[in-house]
Amino acid sequence: MASTPHVVVIGGGATGTAIARDLAMRGLAVTLCERTGLASGATGRMHGMLHSGARYADTDPESARACIQENEVLRHIAGQFVTDTGGLFVEHPSDPQAYIDEKQTACEACAIPVERIDGERARQREPGLTEEITQALTVPDGVVDPCGVVAATALSAKRHSATIETGVRVTGVTRTDNTVDGVTISREGGAGRTTLDADYVINAAGAWADTVARAAGIDLSVRQSQGALAVVDTDAVDSIVNRCRPRTAGDIAVPYGDTTLLGATDVEIDSADDVDPSQEEISLLVDELAPVVPAVETAEILSTYWGVRPLFAPEDGATSTGDVTRGFSVLDHESKDNLAGLTTVIGGKFTTHRLMAENVTDHVCEKFGIDSQCRTHETPLPGNGDDPLPEGTLDRYAVDSPMRGLSDAG
Repeated sequence: MASTPHVVVIGGGATGTAIARDLAMRGLAVTLCERTGLASGATGRMHGMLHSGARYADTDPESARACIQENEVLRHIAGQFVTDTGGLFVEHPSDPQAYIDEKQTACEACAIPVERIDGERARQREPGLTEEITQALTVPDGVVDPCGVVAATALSAKRHSATIETGVRVTGVTRTDNTVDGVTISREGGAGRTTLDADYVINAAGAWADTVARAAGIDLSVRQSQGALAVVDTDAVDSIVNRCRPRTAGDIAVPYGDTTLLGATDVEIDSADDVDPSQEEISLLVDELAPVVPAVETAEILSTYWGVRPLFAPEDGATSTGDVTRGFSVLDHESKDNLAGLTTVIGGKFTTHRLMAENVTDHVCEKFGIDSQCRTHETPLPGNGDDPLPEGTLDRYAVDSPMRGLSDAG
């Protein structure tokens, strides 16, 4: 084994790039392989929300606590890509009237800053809300530019000597006996396949994590959920507006520049390549959000897109993907499947991607006896006033997202 371990990271979403950055900052040799462009999966097809954790406080408090922790970290290290809009959970007469009490209590238990305001104050803050809103909770949600964050993270990783490869498809995982020792790759537009040797491989392929696992000869219990989002031509809200009811489809309106992003649906699918765009999903978003933000009903739909959530569900008994935890798991396949040299990270949210990377990097460093502490929570990303992103950075990393350029963040 080389004196400096070489780690291959599969997947160029927020988590994969953050892992590459953390590993490189701790002195490991890193190659990240992304089959298309960075942020081309769930990262670049999200709703642009920097979670306070309030959305999960009553159903998944562990995830909620992670969100509020990382909300504060990302504002510190990536504030140039965050717009501090704040968030409102608004109570509509058609929503369960006792639920706002449960939500407030749960937020307080998770140390999420929350305040109850009446309908009049809510409309003073958000004039676009219907007169029917009786009360609301304020929480520290925000708008985040995932494309900018991922590009800046990749640039930081490269500055610490990581290799970032886009247009590189991992077609196989090589192994000697019960140890992974590399991956086979094919380059976009290239001929044939080559082998990339590795001392360790991280599967951060998101919705395609089960495909990578199968290439290594192991099974991974992943459930896939497609979510539809729509961008409408109205600036009806300045804060992120959440319907205050148990989590379901069509709950969130997010201000994106002069537009509003509506999200999201939750439809289980068989695989990440089976997304089935449906106009019914888009109509549902409008129908569910128009009662609280009336301008949504007549606003022109400028664009629509679909993302796939990878949810780790090992015999969890959840009847729907909406019930599966939004927490994350780090799976060491040596202990799980008797296959050394491979770890999968699955689940989580964009808001918690840095924390996920820290956990994975801690795990890899422990494997190699490397005593180096994480610094990603305190080291700012490029892209601020003193260290602007070089022109063309997003193009250099082939950042591939329908969200690119939508947000005022950054």
